[in-house]
Amino acid sequence: MKEKSVIQHTQSSDLAERLRERIQSMQLADGEFFMTEAELADEYDVSRTVAREAVGRLTAIGLLEGRKRKGLVVRRPDPLQLLRMGLPSLLDSEQGIAELAMLRYAIEMGAIDLAIRNSSDAQKQELCDVADRMEAAIHSGQSSKIVELDITFHTVLLKMTGSELIAGMQKVLVSFFESAYKDQKSDGSYGDRMIWEHQELAQAIRDGDSNRARTMMQMQSREWVESPALLK
Repeated sequence: MKEKSVIQHTQSSDLAERLRERIQSMQLADGEFFMTEAELADEYDVSRTVAREAVGRLTAIGLLEGRKRKGLVVRRPDPLQLLRMGLPSLLDSEQGIAELAMLRYAIEMGAIDLAIRNSSDAQKQELCDVADRMEAAIHSGQSSKIVELDITFHTVLLKMTGSELIAGMQKVLVSFFESAYKDQKSDGSYGDRMIWEHQELAQAIRDGDSNRARTMMQMQSREWVESPALLK
């Protein structure tokens, strides 16, 4: 029985991949009819159970949608939604947190040049303004406001790339951002350093100085990249 289940699982995985490739090669538009589940089973000579499981896999990633009295229609998956649903589970382990730290680092380091190249003067000024507001919040000891402004700072930075996908990664990683403050140091020197790093980064981007901006991003991210275990 177990062997049969394994074979069925393999068949449904293989079929799902073949269907994905077929949908891609046919260049079907969002909402366009594909076929019924019964037609799929007949055409690919598989059981209805295997066909249903294959369809379920593609439905889970948003590539197909079942419609009553119509059959299967093609959808355009939202990669950010898939990541938003899956990535938070990584916060349950030290290794998962380390992976999220590296993902955040890679995204934000890569965003520097795009932000400098694609952002408007208004966006650059907005980034500087958020950094200044962060300074005021740190000096007044508003812990929750500091977290909010740091998230806002990085949200603006990623929006400045001009890419909806990159900008959307901020919402995907927001749980990771919030977890970074669980054991945040609250001494004055840390606050002063945080102010300086954010203001220098914002000013470097405003000035189009990519080397200085990357250096500041490296400095700002060193704790959550080098010591992700501290974020538990």
